[in-house]
Formats: sequence, structure tokens, C-alpha cells
Amino acid sequence: MSDEPSVAEAAEELALVLTSHGLQRMTSRVLAALLFTSAPTMTAADLAAQLQASAGAISGAIKMLVAVGLAERVPAPGSRRDHYRLRDDAWTVLYTTQNQILAAIRQAASDGISATTPDGPAHRRLAEMRDFYDFMLAEIPDLLDRWRTQRRSTATHST
Repeated sequence: MSDEPSVAEAAEELALVLTSHGLQRMTSRVLAALLFTSAPTMTAADLAAQLQASAGAISGAIKMLVAVGLAERVPAPGSRRDHYRLRDDAWTVLYTTQNQILAAIRQAASDGISATTPDGPAHRRLAEMRDFYDFMLAEIPDLLDRWRTQRRSTATHST
């Protein structure tokens, strides 16, 4: 008997970790299923059967994953059902999407600065928040470029 977790156990463990860090439970489970599947695509029915979940729960989770760029709908000739898969560049797309969120937070902090007393603690806290997000927004593009370069280098050396 092996101490290694089964694929299903490993997928559920990943889903629990994602859920404990703020992702909705079903979205976490669908993401884990898409990560761990050996099939090229999965339908909502496939996911519902595997996860023993309702069609509505699966639909909501898929919509969320597609909206943030982690999953994508793909053509399946001869099938009447929508097929989904994890995007090849899912994590880069997710971070690019996060830039929009960071920019919105940065703008809200900047707007808050205008509404506060220049010498007050709220002004200082909001200025630090704005400066942090300015820094993050400036660093992320270079970080993603380094990631892409490393990916290409790794792909070249592994073939």
C-alpha cells in the first residue's frame, strides 16, 4: 500500500488549499479537476459527474474561471456540448487580469488621499497603499517577462 495520495485525493487537497485562501469551494474543485485531468477537455456534465455536483454549481464555477482567464471554452467538432480546459498560459493571464484589479485599488487609494487631511494618519496609510500598488504595477510586467523567458528556456532544454 502506497503513502502517495491518489489523483482524486491530491485534487481535493489542492481545492481545499485554494478554498482556504478565498476561492469559492466549487470554483476550487472545478479548477483542480481541470488541472488534474488527463483528458484534453471536459464538459460541464463530465465535471458534474466527477465532482458529484449540480449543473448549476458547475456552471457558476466555469463562468468564474473563464472570466478570470484560467479556463477556456474550446471547440469540439461533433459535440453539442461546450468543452472546457485549463488555458496553457492560465497563470500569466490571471496575473495580467490582476493588474486591472491592482490598478483599481491603487486608484481608490489615490482618490482617498484627496479626501483626507495631509498630516493625518489616514492620508499616510493611503499614500503607503498607493505607493505599494504603484510599485507592484511597475514590477509585474518585468516579472511576467522573466517568467516567459524562463518557460521558453525550460521548454527548449526539455525537448
